Amino acid sequence: MSDYRIRHAELDDAPALRELMADASVVRNTLQMPHPSLSHWQKNIQRLLGEGRYQLVCVDAAGKLLGHGGLWRLEGTRQSHGAGLGIAVRREWQGKGVGSALMAAMLDLADNWLGLQRIELGVYPDNAAAIALYRKFGFETEARLRAHSLREGEYWDTLLMARVSHA
Repeated sequence: MSDYRIRHAELDDAPALRELMADASVVRNTLQMPHPSLSHWQKNIQRLLGEGRYQLVCVDAAGKLLGHGGLWRLEGTRQSHGAGLGIAVRREWQGKGVGSALMAAMLDLADNWLGLQRIELGVYPDNAAAIALYRKFGFETEARLRAHSLREGEYWDTLLMARVSHA
């Protein structure tokens, strides 16, 4: 953990987030579109930092963004105990603990500061590394959405995973 640290995302992170999300290994495993513009991320970061949204980044000692994690409360009074989660890690930092550090920080925020009981996410079935990370943190597969999203010219299924705490 000494090679990097977790902090809250800031407006100035837009160029680094654009670069992260432009990487082919990242975009193919998200619902983002390829080739994002800087203006898109400048607008998007403002939305992501809105009420009920929590955005964390992992940076190295020089301040370079290595990964991003987002947690957002579900809308509606009857779902306010839950949140969605998304995570992305730079290709060269995948498998080096950045994802685990972001997950630990986001789940600490969810459990100990927001009182959330349910965290849910979607993941492509071929993303074995992400599925393993989510399972490591207590997520279980709840459903499979068939032909859920278009990716690289084909319709792909999405696994819905969730972590439910009964505290």
